[in-house]
Amino acid sequence: MSQKKKMPAGKKHGRKGSSALRQHKRSIVIIYTVLGIMAAMLAVNSVNLYARNKIYKQQEAELKAQIEEQNARSEKVKEYEEYVKTDDYIKDVAEEKLGLVDPNEILFRPEE
Repeated sequence: MSQKKKMPAGKKHGRKGSSALRQHKRSIVIIYTVLGIMAAMLAVNSVNLYARNKIYKQQEAELKAQIEEQNARSEKVKEYEEYVKTDDYIKDVAEEKLGLVDPNEILFRPEE
């Protein structure tokens, strides 16, 4: 009587078994390659985004500084607007542009 040897479960004998194993290894290598390429692309894009974000933060700081300057200028314009409504402004303009003087004021002119 000839006895056949039993193979352990999960192991195939012959060419078909080794071909499937090779195909499985190839698939794993391809998957890891694709994952590596995707990780590299992600790293490059994150570096680009970081650089772009740095530029945007600089622009934001410049714009905030400009806003502060414009707010200060706006306050000065409001103060000047209030000053223009006063009698002191009218008096200063009359003296400067029209050469008017107060009745009790003595005017000294340089000799020519």
